[in-house]
Amino acid sequence: MRYGARLNRKKLGPMSFTLAIVGRPNVGKSTLFNRLVGKKLALVDDQPGVTRDLREGEARLGDLRFTVIDTAGLEDATDNSLEGRMRRLTERAVDMADVCLFMIDARTGVTPVDEMFADILRKKSAHVILAANKSEGSAADAGVLEAYGLGLGEPIRLSGEHGEGLNDLYSQLLPISERFEKTAQDNAPLTDVSVDEDLDDEDAEYEVPQPTMDKPLQVAVVGRPNAGKSTLINKILGEDRLLTGPEAGITRDAISLKIDWAGTPMRVFDTAGMRKKAKVQEKLEKLSVSDGLRAVKFAEVVVVLLDADIPFEQQDLRIADLAEREGRAVVVAVNKWDIEDNKQEKLKNLKEAFARLLPQLRGAPLVTVSAKTGKGLDRLHAAIMRAYDVWNRRVPTAALNRWLIGMLEQHPPPAPQGKRIKLRYMTQAKTRPPGFVVMCSHPDKIPASYTRYLVNGLREDFDMPGTPIRLYMRGQADKNPYKGRKKAAPSKLRKHLEGRRD
Repeated sequence: MRYGARLNRKKLGPMSFTLAIVGRPNVGKSTLFNRLVGKKLALVDDQPGVTRDLREGEARLGDLRFTVIDTAGLEDATDNSLEGRMRRLTERAVDMADVCLFMIDARTGVTPVDEMFADILRKKSAHVILAANKSEGSAADAGVLEAYGLGLGEPIRLSGEHGEGLNDLYSQLLPISERFEKTAQDNAPLTDVSVDEDLDDEDAEYEVPQPTMDKPLQVAVVGRPNAGKSTLINKILGEDRLLTGPEAGITRDAISLKIDWAGTPMRVFDTAGMRKKAKVQEKLEKLSVSDGLRAVKFAEVVVVLLDADIPFEQQDLRIADLAEREGRAVVVAVNKWDIEDNKQEKLKNLKEAFARLLPQLRGAPLVTVSAKTGKGLDRLHAAIMRAYDVWNRRVPTAALNRWLIGMLEQHPPPAPQGKRIKLRYMTQAKTRPPGFVVMCSHPDKIPASYTRYLVNGLREDFDMPGTPIRLYMRGQADKNPYKGRKKAAPSKLRKHLEGRRD
């Protein structure tokens, strides 16, 4: 049974322990993080201080599976400045983690800041592994020797960029992993429970797939800089997990967090603020924006967060339009509602502007929230679940065709150049977002206005507000197999017979 349980653990792949990578800015923490998770999740650049938030990932090293945390560079600052807040967040990661991998730059050598943080780690963390990164070549030998003086044991010679020294890291992590595995087995219940064997039949009754811990609902929070995205997610979590502050553009890369919000398993992506394309000049900001766009593509529901003081600026409209074009369910949330004085008048103006400026998202939920006080978060959760439900909506073919007959009687399609267009039947081809196909004659002759008429009718009559709807016109193959074929040339025998007949 024990061997079987071990096989089952490897098959399901739960994380056995948590490893936090800490060190000064620009020692290569994010490069090693990307190598351990096997993806380019963290932004990497030559300039120091790129990483600001804690980023978690599922790491794989040989047969070891563990959670790895990429942290901000440790700065010698304890005040309430941006650097001081980053340091407190990193220290929190040290407290959360089971093992700390303390990285130094072997080419630079040990600095006074390294010595100071080595003292902190000796007091804070039970397991500290010292790694001298960028140690390829003889230029790093002096720095590796200096690392012995930190009092954290023998340093691992590592190169996160080239993958050197990972065998030594594995050797250090293996006994720690076995210790955690033994503890987990000792604390495990004796009953052998089979999971998810009988759930398939129950789930089959539901049209909308329900989020689970294995497949949580993917939600991306997007918006302009300083709209309050990180503050909102911290309030949902109930803890200061993401770096926040008065400065615009603190978040640089899309951070994903697994949460259970009011009983709904979710993976929430906090993205970097998106400015107008003309204003984005630096390479790092371009990387941040592209990371946010990638989060939108992977999301199921996109929350577009607006600032109540300056809602529906041109950039807000572009972001919402992007989410619609990507086919994502959209919820519009207006933040900083707690400081708004004339709430009723403001809400009326917001709804009018929303309907006028974003007609392609007509009926999408518009929710007022306060990320600072937490007011309106229950309404935001309900709006997300409603948008997700509509995004997964499936309409029976019989109901669609009855509806299509009514729409044709109410407003028949035009007859361009005297050619009557026949809409024969309709079916739903896909969900997420809902996509419909209409089989018709002359699909290229149907004007866009008539397609909009059908899409708006679908929204209203089948209760699908706000979600992107895709409607495709398809030409039906003609039943006459000889139509359009060239007439065959008469054969010599046929010509001869016709000549004799004459």
